[in-house]
Amino acid sequence: MPSRSLRVPSYTHHKPTGQARVRIDGRDIYLGRFDTDESRERYRRVIAEWLSTGSLPEPGHARADPDDQRPSEGPTVAELLVRFLRHAETHYRHADGTPTGTTEKFKVALRPLRNLYARSSVAEFGPRALKALREQLVRDGLGRSTINYNVGKVVQVFKWGVAEELVPPAVYQALAAVPGLQRGRSNARETEPVGPVPDAYVDAVLPHVSRQVRTMVELQRLTGMRPGEVCQMRTRDIDTSGRIWLYHPERHKTEHHGRQRTIYLGPKAQAILSPWLRTELEAFLFSPADADAEFRARKRAARKTPVQPSQKGRRQATPKARYSDHYTPSAYGYAVARACDKAGVPRWRPNRLRHAAATRFRKEFGIDAARALLGHSDVTTTSIYAERDETLAVMAMNAIG
Repeated sequence: MPSRSLRVPSYTHHKPTGQARVRIDGRDIYLGRFDTDESRERYRRVIAEWLSTGSLPEPGHARADPDDQRPSEGPTVAELLVRFLRHAETHYRHADGTPTGTTEKFKVALRPLRNLYARSSVAEFGPRALKALREQLVRDGLGRSTINYNVGKVVQVFKWGVAEELVPPAVYQALAAVPGLQRGRSNARETEPVGPVPDAYVDAVLPHVSRQVRTMVELQRLTGMRPGEVCQMRTRDIDTSGRIWLYHPERHKTEHHGRQRTIYLGPKAQAILSPWLRTELEAFLFSPADADAEFRARKRAARKTPVQPSQKGRRQATPKARYSDHYTPSAYGYAVARACDKAGVPRWRPNRLRHAAATRFRKEFGIDAARALLGHSDVTTTSIYAERDETLAVMAMNAIG
């Protein structure tokens, strides 16, 4: 495989023929009419495959005749992507009809495929092309696990295409045979596994966030619920009739499997949540619009000089920012990240609160209790979230010498 520091050959103009050309190891590869989207896509594809395999495409891999408009066999990759994303928009939805985040994840994963192979026939997209695509993701600096995830999404699209009779079955079988990148055996960047956030980091950010975000952090810390679950809390979804309150999120990660999610709220969580319960049962408990209004009210109360008439005119002319009626997981995470910067601690994301709660549940009550509290169907999943407690191992070793 060529070195990453190797100079990438340029996209050039072959004036006698009017074609785009790239010269690799003394060999000219013609890409089609110069300065067209088609020729630039072929250039990116040739470079990606060369960097991936260290070898040049076979002669005739790219059409030399710029006027050759013979249709490729079967649909193109671009046509497959359009059809799949149209399907994804209607398929990946919550029970209430709102879209999940899966379609956006597919769009991110498929963007490099579109850039490199949009005009290629799906029948021509094989393991070599998939490896070239993967190598491009390595050069883009993505982590190994993210690359494997995105490549898996690409293969999933071709599998769907087989069911729709858009892709020959042999194409999907060949792509499925390509193994994922393994730790220590590729040039892909390795990332640290997500672990629990230290309590000191959590305590440090609480003075720097709004009341709404502070309550959300505390609830996650106690219950281990997901960021998306705490963001969408409404009074109507909380059963307060028993000693332990039960929160049933309307949307959750595993609802498409027909499972109901129950989050248990004990006395501490109840004390934190009680002031936020609303008489409007459908209203979300935590609103960024409310947080902004409270922030502006504090600023006005702390003002030492009166507002001048000219300032009032400018404020009326400037439309107020529009806020969603509830936090999204990304907005919630951004608020925490900004607070981390203000507090001078390393940034952490709210999903790490779930890992911290899982570790505490497992340590104090065992793996089965942690599984039930986190809403997992398998303790294997719980083990991913809960760090193993080494205290028992240390005590045992002290006892046996």
